[in-house]
Amino acid sequence: MLVAFVVSLVCLAACIVHVVCSYSAKRKERELIEQVTPVTRGEWSERRVVLELLKVGVNPKAIFHDLYIQKPNGEYTQVDLAVATKAGIIVFEVKDYSGWIFGSEYQKYWTQVLSYGKERYRFYNPVMQNSGHIRAIRQCLPQNPGIPIYSVIVFFGNSEFRNITCNADDTFIIYPYSIRRVVSEILEQPDAVFGNKYEIMDLFTKAVQNGDDPMIVASQINSAAYYGRNKPRSAYIVSFSPFFRFGGFYRRRRYY
Repeated sequence: MLVAFVVSLVCLAACIVHVVCSYSAKRKERELIEQVTPVTRGEWSERRVVLELLKVGVNPKAIFHDLYIQKPNGEYTQVDLAVATKAGIIVFEVKDYSGWIFGSEYQKYWTQVLSYGKERYRFYNPVMQNSGHIRAIRQCLPQNPGIPIYSVIVFFGNSEFRNITCNADDTFIIYPYSIRRVVSEILEQPDAVFGNKYEIMDLFTKAVQNGDDPMIVASQINSAAYYGRNKPRSAYIVSFSPFFRFGGFYRRRRYY
C-alpha cells in the first residue's frame, strides 16, 4: 500500500510539473506574440507565423500583422503578414487546409481533395492572391521601386502537396515547420538597396491601423466577396484512384 501511495504521489507531482511548465511556455509564447499583435487579432495560424519569425530573431518592430493596403482604385486588400528585412520585404499568405493540394502558379484555381479522392474543392490560387498583395504594396512605395519582395505561402492544417509547381525564384510554398528555414534563406540574400525605409514602415504601420477601422474592414470584405462571387464552392464525388496511384510529388527548392 505504501509503495502504491508513493507511486501515486510521484505521478501526481509529475502531472503538476507538466501542467505548470506547459502553462509557463504558453504564457511566454503569448507574451512574444503580443510584442507584435494582439492574440485576439487574425487567425491562430497567422499568429503562429509571428511566433516563428520572432524565434528566428526577426525584430518585432519589423513584423506587421493583418494589414489593409489601399489600392489606387480606393479599394483595400488584406495582407496576412509583411516583414521588413535587410534583404527586402517578405509577404506571407497563410492558409489552413487539410487533404491533398494540387495546383500550379498559372492556374487560376487550385484543388483541395479530401476523403481519399471522394471530395474535391477549388480555391483561388494563393500564388496569384499573394502576387496581388505584392502588387498593391509596390504601388504604394514609389520611393522604393526596386525593392525585392518575397512571397511565402504557408499551408497549416493536415495538408499534403501533390504536384504543386511554381518556378518563380522569389516565391516559396511551404509547410509551417519550414518557416524559419525559408526566412533564414531569404535573409542570406544580398542586402536590398532601399530608396526610403521610412516609406515602407509608414505604409505598413498605417495598414495595420486600417485594420482597426470597422468601415475599412467591412469595405475589404465586401470587395473580396464581389470578386469571389464566381468562385466554385460546390463539392462533388469523383474517382481519382488511378490518378493518385501513379501520381507523385513534384518538388523544387522552394517547397519544404
